[in-house]
Amino acid sequence: MSLFLAKRFATLVATLIGASLVIFIVLEILPGNAAEMLMGADASPEAVEALARKLGLDRSASERYFGWVGGMLVGELGNSYAYQSPVAPLIAERLALTVPLAVIAMLLTAAMALVVGVYAASRHNRLGDVGMMSLTQIGIAIPNFWFAILLILLFAVNLRWVGAGGFPGWGEGIGPAFKALVLPAVSLAVVQAAILARITRSAVGSVGREHSARPARATGLPQRAALWRHVLRNAMIPVLTVMGLQFANLLAGTIVVESVFYLPGLGRLIFQSISNRDLIVVRNCVMLLAAMVVIVNFIVDVLYAAIDPRIKAADV
Repeated sequence: MSLFLAKRFATLVATLIGASLVIFIVLEILPGNAAEMLMGADASPEAVEALARKLGLDRSASERYFGWVGGMLVGELGNSYAYQSPVAPLIAERLALTVPLAVIAMLLTAAMALVVGVYAASRHNRLGDVGMMSLTQIGIAIPNFWFAILLILLFAVNLRWVGAGGFPGWGEGIGPAFKALVLPAVSLAVVQAAILARITRSAVGSVGREHSARPARATGLPQRAALWRHVLRNAMIPVLTVMGLQFANLLAGTIVVESVFYLPGLGRLIFQSISNRDLIVVRNCVMLLAAMVVIVNFIVDVLYAAIDPRIKAADV
């Protein structure tokens, strides 16, 4: 197990280093100058040069890269050009919305996918199965932002059950905050639930046709109870693996949905920072999202090996 973990951890570190290099290089080759953007078109060259020195833009690319990486290792992310404040608390404030939104979306994804997947598997190649799989195909084809707009038109504009956007803050209470996150979470969950439902249906159907599922049915349990108590439990390995990967995707997928619903989360901060050419905030936010995705994948690999020892043995 120690060798398996060491290999996976080495892969994690190498992936993070590669991601940091890609993010830094891409932002470095962008046209324009952050100092010029902040000072304005009418600023004198001397003033722009002085601000560039203050921001550290006069240093070489390698110095800026290693300074950035070293700062991340000790929790020092620098100061925002546009907000004139430390980046770390700025990101932490936005994560207080983005992470709960991703968690709610993941819970909705799991609930919808398991119900639809088990239902379809119990009616293999019958009308219920075909109908559910057709719905999941439509769900996969719908872009998140387009479905989000439809939800706003229906529940906010026509029915007026919820607001069209915005976030009251957790200080106003869990109820109003949760109400503001319901539609964004649903718009995020639909596509992921459609994908996971198809995987659940396939896994449950495969296990249900194996000999290991026959004793449960031989005890006299109804088919539905046997599916939920025995078959689904044995089919959860691929389902849990995909759920872990989907949670990582949801963290990154909140970027577009937050803009549609005007939510002050990490995604909206990234868009605002790009428009302000606040490269320090942009690269730290993107690196954080990349790190969260890589770490979640690492945890999924470890859990997968813990559930199925054959994975660990094959990797050694």
